Amino acid sequence: MAVDYAVIVLYLAGMLAMGWWGMRRATSKSDFLVAGRRLGPVMYSGAMAAIVLGGASTIGGVGLGYQYGLSGAWMVFTIGLGLLALSVFFSARIARLKVYTVSEMLDLRYGGAAGLISGVVMWAYTLMLAVTSTIAYATIFDVLFGLDRTPAIILGGAIVVAYSALGGMWSITLTDMVQFVVKTIGVLLLLLPLAIVKAGGFAQLAARLPDDYFAPLGIGGRTVFTYVLIYSFGMLIGQDIWQRVFTARSDRVARLGGSVAGTYCLVYAVAGAAIGTAAKVLYPHLGSPDDAFATIVKDALPVGVRGLVLAAALSAVMSTSSGALIACATVANNDIWARVRRGTRRRAGQPEAPGGPSSEAAGPPDEVRGNRLFILVIDVAVIVVAIALNNVVEALTLAYNVLVGGLLVPILGGLLWKRGNAAGALASVVVGGLTVVGLMIALGVLADEPIYYGLLASLVAYVAVSLATRPTDAAVLAAWRERLSPLPAAVAGAPGPSGD
Repeated sequence: MAVDYAVIVLYLAGMLAMGWWGMRRATSKSDFLVAGRRLGPVMYSGAMAAIVLGGASTIGGVGLGYQYGLSGAWMVFTIGLGLLALSVFFSARIARLKVYTVSEMLDLRYGGAAGLISGVVMWAYTLMLAVTSTIAYATIFDVLFGLDRTPAIILGGAIVVAYSALGGMWSITLTDMVQFVVKTIGVLLLLLPLAIVKAGGFAQLAARLPDDYFAPLGIGGRTVFTYVLIYSFGMLIGQDIWQRVFTARSDRVARLGGSVAGTYCLVYAVAGAAIGTAAKVLYPHLGSPDDAFATIVKDALPVGVRGLVLAAALSAVMSTSSGALIACATVANNDIWARVRRGTRRRAGQPEAPGGPSSEAAGPPDEVRGNRLFILVIDVAVIVVAIALNNVVEALTLAYNVLVGGLLVPILGGLLWKRGNAAGALASVVVGGLTVVGLMIALGVLADEPIYYGLLASLVAYVAVSLATRPTDAAVLAAWRERLSPLPAAVAGAPGPSGD
């Protein structure tokens, strides 16, 4: 294992070095939070694919393949479908808004009434997303170094916060590109073919496994439908995903690069399920499906290659963890703390600080330092919660249920229905969110009903309250439409390096 350890240590050292290098480029709020809005198609595609394909998609995707066969691909497949839908239908308009958070978009569309509560909902989602990624370090570092759960979580969280706090989105983008390459080589080009060959080829898989393992809906049609509601729709509205869209230098990059990343996710989904299916043939009696990935890596791969594939798993976890961490810190700083501070200033009769929440200026000298501080504080909270929790699936389901049930309708309604107003958006967030939480308490976190009835309640509240109250002010809608208008070609891209 000495060679494998060397590969992992070099990889982790490289992540920290890139964080240090990225710090030199993060000189403004725009640089730190959205990489200066100037990523080209190559870096944008790789970074977007890296953040959506995390530990759940890699370790969990293989585990679902072990349990259900090729239909286990549906979870990651619906993530890819959601990213494709976001890229084709919405990413161009999202990129034109030139904001930093989803709640700022709601402020622009509805006139500022729903921003704080939506910020709290989004903060809870990004926090739990960061927690689930951090918990996954316990599994990986146990395989690598035999570390106990708590020190493994602390070690993983410390590495991610180091490069994230140093250079912000620039550092995360650079590390995500490396992680994308490592995942592609480790999972798609090495582990997939080696696992299939080790299991005796597709003929042996078909001969030794039940027919359900090769049925398109072997996992269950209702499960697939729930995945679409939670993960496909979750891709449309998550702060971690939108913050990546904000990094694109143009509408075309956001649309084309996101479509490439979404297509990559579809391939990755099938590969993970196929690896899990092969693991079922090789190790039919594992204690847990989630052990399939680590088991097949340890037993089926040669020295050196094993280290690279474990680095690929680590890459998957780190990319999602860092993306969720900066998203959570951005929401906490821009959507919660900044609003509370502005409200306090107004009550005290003090003038507001210059520059709104979506200002592109560099801002006060300590603005980047303030965002770094929020990343550090949030990471400490994430590590504490991750140590306290054990069930990753329940934490992830809780995060997506609250996000989709509370925010999907007002966000898509704002983009698609001009009659929707602030009162309707606020009612939708509150009614949808409370319905989801109440049903999860009554029926269990993993039940399907909370998201079904939560979305229905959110939609009914949005439409009914919007129609029963005054339309959005004409001036607010005019400013919204102007913000969404395509920029002239001469100014569509920000100056500076292309990011390719």
